[in-house]
Amino acid sequence: MTETAKRPVTIVTGFLGSGKTTLLARVLSEPSMSNTAVLVNEFGKVGLDHHLLRRADERTVLLGHGCVCCTTREDLVGALLELLNEEDRGEIPPLDRVVVETTGLADPAPILFTVFSHPVLQHHYRVDLVISTVDAVNGELHLSRNRESSKQIAASDVIVMTKTDVAGAAGGLRDRLYAINPYARVIKASFGEVDPAELLRPPASPTPVRDPLAAGDDRHVSQTHSTSLTFDGAVVWAAFGTWLSMLLHARGEDVLRVKGLLHVGGEGPVLLNGVQHVMHPPEHLEEWPDADRGTRLVFITRGIRSEELLASLEAFRDFIGAEPRLVEANAPV
Repeated sequence: MTETAKRPVTIVTGFLGSGKTTLLARVLSEPSMSNTAVLVNEFGKVGLDHHLLRRADERTVLLGHGCVCCTTREDLVGALLELLNEEDRGEIPPLDRVVVETTGLADPAPILFTVFSHPVLQHHYRVDLVISTVDAVNGELHLSRNRESSKQIAASDVIVMTKTDVAGAAGGLRDRLYAINPYARVIKASFGEVDPAELLRPPASPTPVRDPLAAGDDRHVSQTHSTSLTFDGAVVWAAFGTWLSMLLHARGEDVLRVKGLLHVGGEGPVLLNGVQHVMHPPEHLEEWPDADRGTRLVFITRGIRSEELLASLEAFRDFIGAEPRLVEANAPV
């Protein structure tokens, strides 16, 4: 099965009470989402949200007995394998997408690891998006007091700000989100109202995305650094892969997100996508997605400064074959 034939898996995460289920219930009511399976993970024996989601999609599966990021990964594997079996038996039509809704305390990284590393799942599924919901009323408090919330934001491709009808402008929160992850698209939603096509749009090349309505003031304490890098020419893929492996081995828990396109001298780039120590198998694309043929790399880190990343790469310059250049850096202030 080719990469394009793999079933996309969308991870929907977000802190407790941030509106994940409301968002999903609204999106799954669209006819275009009829062939979407939803895997819901909750604490406790009774999953009330599971029953709500079943009204929108009858192929909802409840993953019980704890958090999918730590104690139920085998349940996740079993559910995804069972979907494949049901397809093969003709019990369900071919799936367009699988959505995994995590608990509010989940770290997305182990979920990605489950899909990327399983000997069967990696050939049938691919993680296309990580979507995080953020409560516009309590979001800043969650980010300040809960490490999980910051990790969810850092891992995200799309951030959905919920309850904006109550919170008003929430300019401080928008700046806080940008400081943590300036490369994620931010969508504002009231009562879960959001265009599914916009929500599920594939991520673009990693470029800082500033909300045009944001206040423009980044003076918020953040525990993360974001770094955008390029190189002055093609790089030696084997050498860069060695450097990246060393970085993840030494500081994997502090590399919250790495993504980008790497110019290695071929017709197309190498696509990199990882969360913490979990890297999607690098993919050699046949062509570039746009006119820009240069390397674009994004690192979102905790406690690793942009200067440190740059210095580390410069130490490998003779092996990598090109000089790294810092394009943009956001740091705690």
